[in-house]
Amino acid sequence: MRGCSFCQLGVFKHADMRGHSAVFCVSSLCSLLVCVCWWEVAAYKHVLLLHGLRDGPQQFDDLITYISETHPGTNVTALDLYDGEKSLEPLWEQVEGYRKAIYPIMESAKDGVHLICYSQGGMICRGLLATLPDHNVHSAIFLSAPLAGQYGGISSLDHWLSRLAKLLVSMFCYTALGQRVSVCNYWNDPHHRKLYLKGNSYLALLNGEKTHPNISEWKENFLRIKKLVLIGGEDDGLITPWKSSFFGFYDEQENVVEMRSQNWYLHDVFGLKTLDMRKDLVQCQFSGIEHIRWPHVREVYDSCIEKWL
Repeated sequence: MRGCSFCQLGVFKHADMRGHSAVFCVSSLCSLLVCVCWWEVAAYKHVLLLHGLRDGPQQFDDLITYISETHPGTNVTALDLYDGEKSLEPLWEQVEGYRKAIYPIMESAKDGVHLICYSQGGMICRGLLATLPDHNVHSAIFLSAPLAGQYGGISSLDHWLSRLAKLLVSMFCYTALGQRVSVCNYWNDPHHRKLYLKGNSYLALLNGEKTHPNISEWKENFLRIKKLVLIGGEDDGLITPWKSSFFGFYDEQENVVEMRSQNWYLHDVFGLKTLDMRKDLVQCQFSGIEHIRWPHVREVYDSCIEKWL
């Protein structure tokens, strides 16, 4: 246990009463320090890790090492669900699968849990936080996640071809068949809002862009978290626009509208503004980090994650 090596004390023998009294005091002090050290370890909350698209729990190997070094004794679970190609399954189905796996952990973690949600895992966490009425998530940490949606990822193509390819993606994604693919559940085409609002069955509901009877309840559930931590950067190369990691997104001219200027923030539709006003919303921006590297960069962990665990 961190900081407890000084508890390995020897026994001091002395003939007079003061010596015996000293033995008692040193032993008592050691016991007290052991209790303090045990409390320090016990105070670390269980950490749950949700992986990204077409990957699995192994992508968190470095992150688990960092947690064990800075918070020894922490229970860390990298959830082994919807790995590889199975991560393409519809997000509502994945939310239900993760709920069944996570709920028993939450029930046994009386002091609460932390969520670290990477990439597409962040979209699953949004669904969990909205629909779990009695979750005990303390810190929800979103690591380069397309929280306001995705519109891109094909930047290597020529501009005109890219626009055509995106249109074709939208025409597929906003069909019933397209919504059976996870990526389509958060594909957000700013040029075809009617198609998006009509066809999207996941992100548009979470954002309250489509009216539904559960929006007030989902907002209350979302606001149960104590800290919302958003991590992203301009060199990500995959999340498009990268400001989606901070709940920013394109307008119809593909200008990025920052989080605090989004309608669902201004009207506090799902609780983001309340968290911000509570000073429980943190944004952590890093340059020079490609998308696949986020869980492996120690500086990101030290600066943006460790303090909230």
